[in-house]
Amino acid sequence: MKEELKKDPNADQRKSDHIDLAFASQTSNLDERFSYEPLFGSSHVELPLFHFLGKTLQTPIWCGSMTGGTEKARKINENLARACHDFQMGMGLGSCRQLLENDDRLADFDLRKIIGDSQPFYANLGIAQIEQILCLKKLDQVDRLVDKLQVDGLIVHINPLQEWMQPEGDRLNQTPLETLQKFLEKSDIPLIVKEVGQGFGKESLRALMKLPIQAIEFAAHGGTNFSKLELLRSNSIQLELFQNIAFIGHSAVEMVSYVNEIIQEEKSNPVCNQFIISGGIKNFLDGYYGMQKIHANAIYGQASSLLKYAQESYDTLHDYILNQKKGLQLAYTYFKIKE
Repeated sequence: MKEELKKDPNADQRKSDHIDLAFASQTSNLDERFSYEPLFGSSHVELPLFHFLGKTLQTPIWCGSMTGGTEKARKINENLARACHDFQMGMGLGSCRQLLENDDRLADFDLRKIIGDSQPFYANLGIAQIEQILCLKKLDQVDRLVDKLQVDGLIVHINPLQEWMQPEGDRLNQTPLETLQKFLEKSDIPLIVKEVGQGFGKESLRALMKLPIQAIEFAAHGGTNFSKLELLRSNSIQLELFQNIAFIGHSAVEMVSYVNEIIQEEKSNPVCNQFIISGGIKNFLDGYYGMQKIHANAIYGQASSLLKYAQESYDTLHDYILNQKKGLQLAYTYFKIKE
């Protein structure tokens, strides 16, 4: 039987739409990051699997550390954990400091049953808390935290600027690097180290890449900036004097370049060669560009974008991530990175 061309029942409406929307579809700004190669892909390309933190991800998005400790946060975290399970992504909890003192808000963070055993799931403490724990010789508190949350390890956020800007902030008695080194000597808990919205300079990255940690999360300038957040909580004089601090830092693109330069300069494989590219990652194109550009194993992270949809409903969050995944499939099929 002779095959016929597929009929197009929507042709009239589509052609009408094309006429109506032609002028609104004019473009002027060109994204110079990509070369578009339309001849070499089909619509049936699937994303590769991503091997990260000793586990396998189907979607290379990291759910960045955000919130906990309130009734509202519990539902948000449950939605995020459910999405990580359904899309096979990794997740970092917001600060678990409260759980060192008591378990009153444990339910806000106790998400292993939702996210499942196959996905990376990490607790989170600040460098100031790690310094205090070491000083008081209470590492058993961290062990208990890891055990009761059934996490794969610990994220340590490096936030001296945030602490300086915070009205009730902590002050560090030694450098974060010294604290990390001491913790690694005394504990075998796997670590991820992250910033909180300023990013890391080149020499800080170089030092971190020499440590036996599992990954470095950029938390670069361009996303949620916790120094600015704390200034907005402070008095008007402090806000006026210190507000420009929020404009100091490093973008994710700049940090990718730093990592590549360090790998080339050191002429040896770094001890830590896994990265979460986060901070100002607005969409799948930003994430794809960073992952393709960096000369190391990387996925990309989002926080505020996921938070926005997780607050609404799980279905809204699901649709947002599903469309990012479709966008990544498109990017892997047709877009090459310009060198």
